[in-house]
Amino acid sequence: MRRDPVMMVLIAYTFSVAIYIAATAMPDSLHKAAIAIVDEDGSPLSGRIISAFYAPHFMLPVLVSLKDVDPGLDTGSFTFALDIPPGFQRDVLAGSSPTIQLNVDATRMSQAFTGSSYIQQIVLGEVNEFIQRYRGSAAPPVELSMRVRFNPSLTPIWFGSLMELVGNLTMLSVILTGAALIREREHGTIEHLLVMPVTPGEIMLAKVWAMGVVTLLAGAFSLLFIVQGLLQVPIEGSITLFLFCAALHLFATTRASSWQRSRVPCLSLAFW
Repeated sequence: MRRDPVMMVLIAYTFSVAIYIAATAMPDSLHKAAIAIVDEDGSPLSGRIISAFYAPHFMLPVLVSLKDVDPGLDTGSFTFALDIPPGFQRDVLAGSSPTIQLNVDATRMSQAFTGSSYIQQIVLGEVNEFIQRYRGSAAPPVELSMRVRFNPSLTPIWFGSLMELVGNLTMLSVILTGAALIREREHGTIEHLLVMPVTPGEIMLAKVWAMGVVTLLAGAFSLLFIVQGLLQVPIEGSITLFLFCAALHLFATTRASSWQRSRVPCLSLAFW
């Protein structure tokens, strides 16, 4: 491993910077989405709709003209553009079904689909409350009481860091084992190993446990110093049990990967 500095840099990056980026990246849920509103009606109802968008789901709405919608979406100044047509309140009070146009920058896929449903619910809620002349909702026949045992605030960093750690453990175990076999082929020593008084299974087992130990140590370092230390994620449960299960997972993953790369028949892989 010391003779392969590129692989050492990859291991260091995967279990430090990659985990931090994945944990602190923008979650799939809507968070401070930029929205622009074209108010062609200028009525109390349109004012209620504008004031209904607030943090943390949306940023403060920006009032723009109709000609500024397309340039704003093209430049990424905002993700959503809501166009309230003229006479909107009059048509609503008359009992007709006016249409509000919603323009979405779909290149931001993580927010486009979720935000569209959020905006639809907000607009319909404000219109219904305006028609009913009071703010409120009907009491449901059944009340669901939800209690979250771990991560009660549903902080995405808690989930993202641990899930990224498990994924990187699997990825690195396959990459390191494959790199060890490829290095033997590049140096021309794979044939020397095969003619030595050792079985192919013993050669593969040596590669498996060596690379598995490297990956497991890097994962333990990341769990203690990156997840718990830098990201301040409280770990619920036994770290020793987690590392033991990770070792079993690494052994099975690297073993299967080694058999595939050594062209052992599929029956042996399936049996394992």
